[in-house]
Amino acid sequence: MAKYTPMIEQYLRIKADYTDAFLFFRLGDFYEMFFEDALKASQELEITLTSRDGGGTERIPMCGVPHHSAQNYIQQLIEKGFKVAICEQTENPKQAKGVVKREVVQLITPGTVMDGKVLDEKDNNFIASVTDFEDGTFGVIYSDLTTGESKVTLLQGDWIDVIGELYGLSAREVILRDDIEQHVEKLIKERIPVTISHEERVNTPEGLENLVEGLEQNKLRKTSGRLFNYLLRTQKRSLGHLQPVEYYQINQYMKLDLHSKRNLELVETIRTKGKKGSLLWLLDKTITAMGGRMLRQWIERPLLKEQSINERLSIVSTLLEQFFEREGLRERLKEVYDLERLAGRVAFGNVNARDLIQLKKSLEQIPDILELVSKLDHSYTTKLVSEIDPCSELREMLDEGIHEHPPLSVKEGGIIKDGFHEALDRYRDASRNGKEWIAALEKKEREQTGIRSLKIGYNKIFGYFIEVTKANLHLLDDDRYERKQTLSNAERYITPELKEKESLILEAEEKSVELEYEIFLELREQVKQFIPSLQALAKFVSEMDVLQCFATISDEYGYVRPEFSKERKVEIHSGRHPVVEKVMHDNEYVANGCLLEQGREILLITGPNMSGKSTYMRQVALTAILAQIGCFVPAEKAVLPIFDQVFTRIGAADDLVAGQSTFMVEMLEAKNALTKATQDSLILLDEIGRGTSTYDGMALAQAIIEYIHNEIGAKTLFSTHYHELTELEQMLSHLQNVHVRAVEENGRVVFLHKVQEGAADRSYGIHVAELAELPAPLIERAKMILADLESQNQQVNSEEVSTIDTMEPSEDKQLSFFVAENKVKEKELKSSKQENNVVEALLQLDLLEMTPIDAMNELYKLQKKLKNN
Repeated sequence: MAKYTPMIEQYLRIKADYTDAFLFFRLGDFYEMFFEDALKASQELEITLTSRDGGGTERIPMCGVPHHSAQNYIQQLIEKGFKVAICEQTENPKQAKGVVKREVVQLITPGTVMDGKVLDEKDNNFIASVTDFEDGTFGVIYSDLTTGESKVTLLQGDWIDVIGELYGLSAREVILRDDIEQHVEKLIKERIPVTISHEERVNTPEGLENLVEGLEQNKLRKTSGRLFNYLLRTQKRSLGHLQPVEYYQINQYMKLDLHSKRNLELVETIRTKGKKGSLLWLLDKTITAMGGRMLRQWIERPLLKEQSINERLSIVSTLLEQFFEREGLRERLKEVYDLERLAGRVAFGNVNARDLIQLKKSLEQIPDILELVSKLDHSYTTKLVSEIDPCSELREMLDEGIHEHPPLSVKEGGIIKDGFHEALDRYRDASRNGKEWIAALEKKEREQTGIRSLKIGYNKIFGYFIEVTKANLHLLDDDRYERKQTLSNAERYITPELKEKESLILEAEEKSVELEYEIFLELREQVKQFIPSLQALAKFVSEMDVLQCFATISDEYGYVRPEFSKERKVEIHSGRHPVVEKVMHDNEYVANGCLLEQGREILLITGPNMSGKSTYMRQVALTAILAQIGCFVPAEKAVLPIFDQVFTRIGAADDLVAGQSTFMVEMLEAKNALTKATQDSLILLDEIGRGTSTYDGMALAQAIIEYIHNEIGAKTLFSTHYHELTELEQMLSHLQNVHVRAVEENGRVVFLHKVQEGAADRSYGIHVAELAELPAPLIERAKMILADLESQNQQVNSEEVSTIDTMEPSEDKQLSFFVAENKVKEKELKSSKQENNVVEALLQLDLLEMTPIDAMNELYKLQKKLKNN
């Protein structure tokens, strides 16, 4: 570095410690970036790239942003997943000997951002840390720095399970050990959009021991220690608002893997990745930002404990019955700001006077909220009210100390009320009386000189002055006037009397502003003492907000309270898909029931595309999730078991980023369900096997159904286009056929969207293609081919052997589909004439010149000939 200037050498030394971040290097009124940072930042921020002489042989790339508008640029980088290290001047340039001292005062990352547009008020901004232990367990902790909440758990499994947990949290950043394997980082980045950081230290930092006192296992303490060391190293300030780490067990909640959360569109849609169209979008009638965040957490973690679920449901029921209390609560909540994040800003030291006024206004609503909640006829809410500290003392202190409409800056005065601080009142009195004296002096000078336009003014450079226009200068004959400044059309003067008063007034104003800032800092420190109470109050308000939200939704859309069955029974009468029902607006939603009970564990669903099979399957899962988060459900009646897990394979989105085909994704998601489901789980499988050849797909589908039936026993909804599988109803005692009805009218298909018992009679595939407006000649040709195939099929005699047969587990047996095929072949051998015809026709086919569809049609015809025989 010797070839560079001292300032560039300083930059390079600091940058060496922050190689994975943009270094915002303070130079005067700008944050500058050099070398690779400048090249990359100029592209990402679309700002001008320049260069400067740095002492070397070549000019150094450089770009910069004004310090007063840097926040906008920082937000842009954070939104894109980058990190920004803020390097400030730490000494006065006038007093510096050589290069001004500089150091990084904060590292801003996607998981540690505290304010700005990057934060969605109703979304947590989680940063997570994962510690992998030698015995195969993983410690996972997540924290929201803006609210101070932290939760930790241990899980068994592999990195895929860890990724599922991180996906459920929507973590923006994850911290791993320094020497983590590259393939692990690659796997995480492929699956979820997250920034990866590193921290090696795992011992609990000094001063934060109280946060892990409740954690008995050393693994949990180490997991938490990695996160806290990273936060201290990057934020370089107080973390006093962090709440004690809460331990949770994975099996406390319904398990929803990455695929199920995505397929069921719980918090975002598959196509747009946005909130609109998701279950969260439908349910979110919360009033406060805190309630919105808690609602999302509840949706992603449905409960398993029936007592806790019923507790929530009973409060929702009470709120439904007590309309006026519910509406009163909603009105009061509208005046409550984000207590959690306000407390975080207080601890972090970036709160201003306007934030404290928001805090005061929020606290003013708490007595009314407590009174309304206490009127609810429920033991749980009564207990909650008795435990809450309304922070009356803090409210009174803020009311007495802070002006109602303070300025945004905390260093320019105008924040503290009169009468709050004796010394500040004295300074203000001197300043105000001095200004009154100035006004009296101006009047006196006008009378003495006879100059009506004479005025006394002030500016920061010259202080107070008497200004006289040049046309009136001849009226000044007093030696008291000392010229101070000459203007184009006036002269400015000072008198001994004015000079004396000026020093008193300016001293009072300067000391007033300084003292007011000190008082504000003291006030902020006093507010810090109330942070635990504010966080408890925020949790109470959030919970009541979510519960009133459930009651409001249930009232508006006609939801009913679910019942829970010990016999693992699913009995839904006139169930609806909550989101689809809302999106349809004026169109009447066709409700459908669902019955799964002992001896009826699997529903095999057939019916044409677009008929509503996937919607029906999703609505059953969403009904179960709504019930287990404590919300009423869209049905006339719902009796449900408590599901421990929900597995889904719905949709055909390829995982191309990870290099996996549709069929591979199908198989991986199916494997996840088949290896982890229990008899208390819910499995939804939509058209498994369609991603491969017909025979392979049908064989796999049948084998999967048999495995679930014989080995797992989970409640299962299985939709398929393989109509041959409907014969399994005769072979598997716990399987029942149902279908979604459709009828043909005037040559066009009409979907009735009604689920009925039995198998579908046909698929209406060509009619669906016609609705999709495929070319008319193509549709006509397809109808001709279909008619030809159906006429051949009608010739099949009654002795035709079914291609479906159940399979008994045996090492020396193939899949039942192929066993059945061998039986067909044995029958075919009895007619050598027909066989010879088929073989001859097969030999004459030029397969290399045929399209796949032509080949399939020809093979289909040959197969029918063999079957007819």
